[in-house]
Amino acid sequence: MRSKIFKLTERLSTVQLIVLYYVTAVVISTILISLPISLKSNVDISLIDAIFTSVSAISVTGLSTIPINEVLSVPGTFIFAVILQFGGIGIMTLGTFFWLILGKKIGLRERKLIMTDQNQFALSGIVKLIRQILVLIITIEAIGAFILGVYFLRYFPTWQEAFLQGFFASVSATTNAGFDITGESLIPFAHDYFVQFINILLLIIGAIGFPVLIEVKEYLKYKEKVPFHFSLFAKVTTFTFFGLVVIGTILIYLFEFNHFFVGKTWHEAFFYSLFQSVTSRNGGLATMDVNDFSIPTLVLLCILMFIGASPSSVGGGIRTTTFAIMVLSIYSYARGQSRVKVFKREIVLDDIVKSYIVISTAVMICSLAVMVLAYIEPQFSLMEIMFEVSSAFGTTGLSMGITADLSIAGKAVIIVLMFIGRIGIFSFLFLIRGVPEKEKYRYPKERIIIG
Repeated sequence: MRSKIFKLTERLSTVQLIVLYYVTAVVISTILISLPISLKSNVDISLIDAIFTSVSAISVTGLSTIPINEVLSVPGTFIFAVILQFGGIGIMTLGTFFWLILGKKIGLRERKLIMTDQNQFALSGIVKLIRQILVLIITIEAIGAFILGVYFLRYFPTWQEAFLQGFFASVSATTNAGFDITGESLIPFAHDYFVQFINILLLIIGAIGFPVLIEVKEYLKYKEKVPFHFSLFAKVTTFTFFGLVVIGTILIYLFEFNHFFVGKTWHEAFFYSLFQSVTSRNGGLATMDVNDFSIPTLVLLCILMFIGASPSSVGGGIRTTTFAIMVLSIYSYARGQSRVKVFKREIVLDDIVKSYIVISTAVMICSLAVMVLAYIEPQFSLMEIMFEVSSAFGTTGLSMGITADLSIAGKAVIIVLMFIGRIGIFSFLFLIRGVPEKEKYRYPKERIIIG
């Protein structure tokens, strides 16, 4: 039996094997959160809700059909936090960690799996990368848990509850999972700017991308010894990420100035705008009910969630660099330039083509999902459906409150979107394509009128 399974996995491509691992993780997670030890007494959940919650956890989305604070026991909360780690940091990253502990040699096939899971270009230094990611994320989560746990002593009656809330909040924010055990996300801390600030930092650390974090770490470590140059990826990612945060904050403030922010102080309006802009990158946490926002703001949040986080991060969506390359290529073409240049570097044509493939495929998938949900869930408005689809694809977790009321078919659509958002568009395309055949001949080229 074992040899048959081994032979089967040998025939699978790297992407197919990665997807198989994620599907396996969903199955195991579904079993774990359905165990009696994971649930509070006299609480039971249906199979579809267990699957939905597991996919949401593995994809670190945060959409949920059940109130996990009312369903999960204390041991279940810790089990769920571990599941979020596998989803946020990556199956292969944590798998490599366990391989290293057990003394297993990391072979070529394992390195290829890690490279695919982390969107890397080369095999060299891949194990070192994994070690750095693990040390960084676990250290950051531990610091966040301690700071929030100590601070939450003023909110919760016992130190055990305060540190449990701090631990889960830190894991959820750093992995950008969007889950909470308060039952109200961060709404109880809508006027506590310290809690919001810590969560904003953790959300940014999780969403900006592991390679960027590692480059920043290397810069701080070696800047006094040797000249350090950030990669083009780090520059484009950082500029785009924070550019979207700033633009999002400004637009939310302007859109809600005469709506939700009427009667609120400038600092209340600023923190509401800033937090919602950051959390729409991939966070899923909220300091307010998004239903209170106007339609223009909801549409803006849909766009931000669709773009999502950075590559090689805990987030989904089309990714920030994809969006950046699209904007840069449009700008270059409008100026009559045949090449796309940024930060004194030229972007490879293949990366530009890939960006448009990702964007067009994502638009088609999300448009199809909106049409299907609009047909099978006629009780919801188009805005509610668009928001849910954008949140699922971007693995964000924000919702206008329709998740729990979706039919089984509707939940299945959201499950597929969350899964595609987690593995990425290219992994999805590689999964469904057949074995590529080498071209034996080429046809004459001919121009087509465009536009």
